[in-house]
Amino acid sequence: MIKDVIIIKDGIPLFSRNYCTSGTNSHKMFIEQNDLIMVSGFFSALNSFSEEFDNFGPIKELKLTNTELKLSFLKDRSISNLIYLATFDERSKGVNVQRALRKISRTFLTRYNIESIVNWSGRTDAFDEMRDIVKKYIDEEEEENEIEFKEKVVDLFKNVEETIDAETKITQEEEKIVDVPSYYNYIPYSKTVKQINPRYYLSGESSYKVFQEIDGLKSINKIAENLKLEQLQVYNLCKNLIKIGFVDLNRY
Repeated sequence: MIKDVIIIKDGIPLFSRNYCTSGTNSHKMFIEQNDLIMVSGFFSALNSFSEEFDNFGPIKELKLTNTELKLSFLKDRSISNLIYLATFDERSKGVNVQRALRKISRTFLTRYNIESIVNWSGRTDAFDEMRDIVKKYIDEEEEENEIEFKEKVVDLFKNVEETIDAETKITQEEEKIVDVPSYYNYIPYSKTVKQINPRYYLSGESSYKVFQEIDGLKSINKIAENLKLEQLQVYNLCKNLIKIGFVDLNRY
């Protein structure tokens, strides 16, 4: 998630806002105004320095060792020494943060003319209208990350499920020579710390029904009996849920 957004001109912060959710333990990188001015000057100089070398190009992202946050940069080509800076954590992708900064840049230059930016009076509230606009773009970026995560989980589940389906298509003759495994008596239980909507992650009605039956009390045998499914199918579906971190097994 994006935590801070700063707009810097000639090493001076024109706009800065921290978007950490109230009550979270997220580190706030820029607290004091003096720190903000000093940091703005430093990163502005660093970005200008990098552009002096054609082989380097402008800085786009940095990682500081004493914090979990990364910094993403966007230099505006239409106004000299105008830089957009965002701090973000591991839940966001750098490419998505850059996309959010480009949206902020376009809106900033549309809402405020170049003259008002270049000849900024120094009033800290001059660009306060950007606060809600930036928050909107941050929310959009977070929503994109959530959608991408869900799509990845669904794709993973589908791939594993296809493999499981292939493995469970064994002949009746093969089943006869296999001893009934003891792990059919294992009891699956949920590992998730919050309520999830299984429809976001599970494909196939059997997968959904098995997930709904898991309560930490019923064994694989019992779930198969309740749902009138093969024990091996239930066991393999549980293995799939284990792989994506939703379930584990009590091995009694």
